[in-house]
Amino acid sequence: MSELSEFHRELIADIQGEADVGGTYTTEAFFEKMGDILTEAGELDGADYAYFEGTGQNGVVLQVDGYGGDPRDAQGILSLILCDFQVTDEVRLFRGEQLKSRFNRLAVFLRHALREDFREKLEETSSGFMLADLIATTWSSVEKVKLILITNAEKRVKADGLSAGSIDEKPITYSVWDLARIEKFIRSGQTREDLLIDFEKDFGGALPVLRASMGSTSLESYMAVIRGSQLGEIYEKWGTRLLEANVRSFLQARGKVNRGIRETLEDQPEMFFAYNNGITATADKVEIRETDDGPVLVYADNLQIVNGGQTTASIHAARKKRSNRPKSRLAEVYIQMKLNVVPPDMEDNIIPNISLYANSQNKVNDADLASNHPFQVRLQEFSRRVLAPKGSNAYQETKWFYERARGQFPDERSRRTEAERRKFDSEYPRPQYFNKTDLAKFENSWAGLPHIVSGGAQKNFVAFQKEVAKEWSKSDKRFDETWFKRMIAKAIIFRRLEKIVPQQAWYEGGYRANIVTYSMAKLAYDTYEQGKLVDLDSVWRQQSVPEPLEDALLLTAEEAHDVIIHPPEGVRNMSEWAKKQACWAQMQDRKIIYSLGLTEFLITPVEAASAVNQERSEQAEISKTNNVIFVVNCGGLFWRQALDWGMKYKLLSPAESGVLEKCSRIPNYIPSDRQCSIAVKALEKLKEEGFTEQHQGGVEKTYN
Repeated sequence: MSELSEFHRELIADIQGEADVGGTYTTEAFFEKMGDILTEAGELDGADYAYFEGTGQNGVVLQVDGYGGDPRDAQGILSLILCDFQVTDEVRLFRGEQLKSRFNRLAVFLRHALREDFREKLEETSSGFMLADLIATTWSSVEKVKLILITNAEKRVKADGLSAGSIDEKPITYSVWDLARIEKFIRSGQTREDLLIDFEKDFGGALPVLRASMGSTSLESYMAVIRGSQLGEIYEKWGTRLLEANVRSFLQARGKVNRGIRETLEDQPEMFFAYNNGITATADKVEIRETDDGPVLVYADNLQIVNGGQTTASIHAARKKRSNRPKSRLAEVYIQMKLNVVPPDMEDNIIPNISLYANSQNKVNDADLASNHPFQVRLQEFSRRVLAPKGSNAYQETKWFYERARGQFPDERSRRTEAERRKFDSEYPRPQYFNKTDLAKFENSWAGLPHIVSGGAQKNFVAFQKEVAKEWSKSDKRFDETWFKRMIAKAIIFRRLEKIVPQQAWYEGGYRANIVTYSMAKLAYDTYEQGKLVDLDSVWRQQSVPEPLEDALLLTAEEAHDVIIHPPEGVRNMSEWAKKQACWAQMQDRKIIYSLGLTEFLITPVEAASAVNQERSEQAEISKTNNVIFVVNCGGLFWRQALDWGMKYKLLSPAESGVLEKCSRIPNYIPSDRQCSIAVKALEKLKEEGFTEQHQGGVEKTYN
């Protein structure tokens, strides 16, 4: 069986499982999974399910499965999504004529949505009406239309960002996310296999470059100069997919276009090169051609801007003429571009550092580098080490697998033998896998931000990441093992709600994701208002939601459903309503009478803090023991080498060198708990400086 066929089988099983758990159709489950992927990849800012199928004039078929949010919040881009998910034994093939037929369904829906007589025939509470009404209401703000097909078939034609004409002079493009592309993203995080920038053919000419690296170096580096008009055209076609994920998150967090950049573009375009620091980019590979005037950059494969996203977005925005401002003369603007060609196997280590160290007006700081932030590293370490209790439904202790970087989970599983996979699956059950956007949903729901969670996975993660960075900068002590266990308790509650909400008699279909986050937020809010907290430690110990707590959550879920499907007068789109602060404010004001059974699972803040202190005390004792075991097991020779190396480079304090000298006498001398703690901290310092040592039969061990 080929890798793609195996992935096809796994994907279908995964989607069917999600549909069964959530009580939804497989197409909706497929849409939800792909919505998260498309937002993470930069294809969309968010994804809202809004299925509609019907016939228009002359019996033509029109269909849509969802959209990419309000175009006014997405740089004027209206994104319409069509799903094609089928359960088949073999991988289906999608050919050119089939793609044209499917995209035509989206285009026909769009044209009909703009017609008042069509909208008047639709039921006002239907998804089709709400989407059509949103399109008609925001059409004057739409500048570009993206038609996106997501399918578990394999396409045999290139279809990514291709032009499909226009409506009312608004350009339309279409893209396909097929099985192979989905597989590439899930397994490795690589999403841009079709993003090839041909400067010469498509964007006005090759770029003059200077080589900035020697032939023997592992990275090719160049300094290039690109015209503002070229950069604007490239961004017009590819949008935020051109921006490396960290920079994309950074832009979302920043918000508005930089005024100084805009004024320079409009008033002094000839000075832009002098005033602006330029952009930093990476590519998988490039073609450089020698000409009489020097080398030029012909094309770049998978070009990614890792620093300078604000400059890029500002230049793109300047292409639009405003009535009260002169049009920017982008053909007169030149931007320097530092370009590094990074082999795919080095991307994870090199690109984050380029993002961190590159210099720009609005520097991307360490907090923006989500996957490599110490918080993320610590969370991954907890997830690989902390055993979850058996609870009432399991026969052994398990772990919750946190995927810090895209593709870790399938990679960890796929590189094992069949027997090892079975062991892996029992240790890390598939339902106990979660990633960064899942984490943000769990935490922000409980933190009383359901309107932010409803805004989409990526926007919600940016908000969560920003708050974590702020807290971490004050102190990282809060994010300890107890915090991790309580976060898992929130995950258990969240996923239990996802399963049981669709089973309720009051549930009318749709808005499950909004109901779940609002339900969690409401219970946490109401208990806090009473001066109490939900006993998350109890949920962790049971690895399930106690019945009284579940009953309380269902009360809040029913109330959330009522708030969401009854927006204020004049608001017609319920998905957009759920994204508003006003919706959450209305939910907060709802009065709910909980059963007395809930009080058994409520604790005071003092009790919650006491549990944290007790856990920390126990962990400190465990840490002391582990330090002693580690120090003794390393042996005297190890510590003698560490001492000599540290003294040679003058890295050790007198106290540290004294302790390491005592450790070098192991096994004749056994250091105390305190001495072992000092030795471990001293070793950490030496690691950072690149300490290596020969021990255990001459095998070299490197610390870096």
